[in-house]
Amino acid sequence: MSDSIIRLISPVDGSTYAERPYSDTVAIDHAVHEAEQAQRAWRRRPLEERAAFCNAAVDAMLAMSDEIVPELAWQMGRPVRYGAGELRGFAERARYMIDLAPAVLADIDPGPKPGFRRYVRREPLGTVLVIAPWNYPYLTAVNSVIPALMAGNAVLLKHASQTLLVGERFAEAFQQAKLPAGLFHNLVLDHEQTATLIGSGRIQQVNFTGSVAGGQAMQEAAVGQFIGLGLELGGKDPAYVRADADLGHAVENLVDGAFFNSGQSCCGIERIYVDKAVYPQFIEAFAALTRQYVLGNPLDQSTTLGPLVNPKAAAFVRGQIAAAEAQGARALVDPKGFAAMPPDSAYLAPQVLVDVDHHMAVMREESFGPVVGIMPVCSEEHAITLMNDSPFGLTASIWTRDLAAAERIGDALATGTVFMNRCDYLDPALAWTGVKHSGHGATLSPVGYECLTRPKSFHLRHEL
Repeated sequence: MSDSIIRLISPVDGSTYAERPYSDTVAIDHAVHEAEQAQRAWRRRPLEERAAFCNAAVDAMLAMSDEIVPELAWQMGRPVRYGAGELRGFAERARYMIDLAPAVLADIDPGPKPGFRRYVRREPLGTVLVIAPWNYPYLTAVNSVIPALMAGNAVLLKHASQTLLVGERFAEAFQQAKLPAGLFHNLVLDHEQTATLIGSGRIQQVNFTGSVAGGQAMQEAAVGQFIGLGLELGGKDPAYVRADADLGHAVENLVDGAFFNSGQSCCGIERIYVDKAVYPQFIEAFAALTRQYVLGNPLDQSTTLGPLVNPKAAAFVRGQIAAAEAQGARALVDPKGFAAMPPDSAYLAPQVLVDVDHHMAVMREESFGPVVGIMPVCSEEHAITLMNDSPFGLTASIWTRDLAAAERIGDALATGTVFMNRCDYLDPALAWTGVKHSGHGATLSPVGYECLTRPKSFHLRHEL
């Protein structure tokens, strides 16, 4: 490590909001050892007891809401008016996975066979390392942390440097819930320490949410260890608006899907394809609604669009917009209509680009910011071709009144989730997964438990 201290620089004003020492080798080894020891007893606990501890931790987290909401704004820039929504989603996912566990983790009975008792048991893996990102720091972490514990595992959480305090909130919630000591540890690690831990042979599963480069680093660190890797790596999520869509509903939800959280969502809408018959009306209404955002300090209740996570991220999106305009794209939103911000700050007005094509980076590379490109299409086949023309495949949304059409189009798309008349949402009853560069593995739903357990078959002949 070049520096023993990690500093959290707030996107609100560029100040140091928090700083913490990195965990040292002794502390890391102690945490792993404690986790291994605690897990041996935890796996024997009845599910109802595990559920009681996990539900108590959710209650404790929700009780901290008044402190967490402004804390989130300072750490990653989301306006305070939206902060409580993340905790509601956190609780929804946690409760669903807790309630689901008894059915999913029950022994699988293949049916009777004279003279034999046979079943398949779902056993915990051991110690699960959860590496969580800053953009939805509670939602992404809970996808793995609670199910891992419910499945009988111990958990080590390494949270993003931009959201250092979130890991501490998890630790505090579990402490208040009186979770048995050693089962959960919050570790402050740099990249090298994380890679060393993954390659140590003492971790049985890694669930990572982050960039494609980060996912590749996870794979490299795990080489030769034969451990599970769950990778959710981002997207360039498309939407297709058919001529029969409810345009008002589509515009309202796609604007929100593109610009909520300043566009910093793996499943945010980054490109839209609209039937040429309704294209003029759509882009006019879309741009008009986009202009209603209020860009400003996220601690102000009137702000609806806060800063990006840091000035570098904002500069990247500005560069994408400028490059697209140089190639012929047309911007529909005048940044002068928003509060004036320093040109090199993390604050960036939302932008809608038309006259775009797939030769432009803004239509091919993940933006992770408040910009969206919109193209007209002449047919369903045209839309499908463009939606699939991407190295990513996390979600795709179809806007139509025709359920059969949505199912038919969805079947032709290379994506992890198909939405109809909604977007940018995780239903905990459905598997959260991606294809291509969006990763592999799954969280949530019954499928999410498969990555956190291993099957063990019992073939018992009791009559000779």
